[in-house]
Amino acid sequence: MSWCDSVQEPRILVAPDPGTDGNGLGQMISLRHPKSGNATQYLFVNGMLQELQWFKNLYGSWFLGDYITEDGRMYLSTPIDPVFIMLPIFEEARMKKGDDLGRFRQLDEILFIDGYPGYMQLMSAVENCMLVVSEVKEIGSSKFFRLDDSKVLRWLCYKVCQLKQTLPKLDKNYAVQSEKDTLIDAVSILESI
Repeated sequence: MSWCDSVQEPRILVAPDPGTDGNGLGQMISLRHPKSGNATQYLFVNGMLQELQWFKNLYGSWFLGDYITEDGRMYLSTPIDPVFIMLPIFEEARMKKGDDLGRFRQLDEILFIDGYPGYMQLMSAVENCMLVVSEVKEIGSSKFFRLDDSKVLRWLCYKVCQLKQTLPKLDKNYAVQSEKDTLIDAVSILESI
C-alpha cells in the first residue's frame, strides 16, 4: 500500500517547514474571514498565521512520488498579520454603543467564538500583536483588552505607508506611477483584505 492509497484527493501545499523545534506540525484552523465573516481555513505554524491562496493552471499536473495529481491545483500559504483577522473580533467584543468607548474584556472571553475553536489556539500570538491596536488594563495577573480607534488608525496608516513603499519594488508599473496614485492603490489593496 502506498501513501496515496488512503488519500481521496491529494493537494499540493507550499508552506513553511514546521521544523523540529516544536511539535513539528502546522495546524489548519477555521476562522471567520475579516471582511465577509465566512468560515475560512488558515494555517497556523511556528506561531505564525498563514492565509491560503489557491491557484489552478489551465493545463498541468503534479508528480508526487509514483502518484500524479491530475488537475494541477496548488495552495500557497503566505504570512498574514493576525491584527487584520482580529480587528472585527475585537470590535465586536468591546460592545461599543454611541460615544461610549466600549468594554474591556479578557482575551479568552474575546476569543471564545461559538463554532470557531481555532481562535483559542491563537491566544499567545494574539496577545502580543493586539497590543498595537488595543488599550490594556492589568488587574492583578489578569489583562483586559479594548480596541482603541486612534491606535487602529495609526496602525492602518503604517500599513498603507509600508505597502506604498513596497509596491514600486514589486512592479515596475508602480515605479512610474505618481505617488498619489500609488497611495490610492495601497489603500484599495488593504481595503480588499
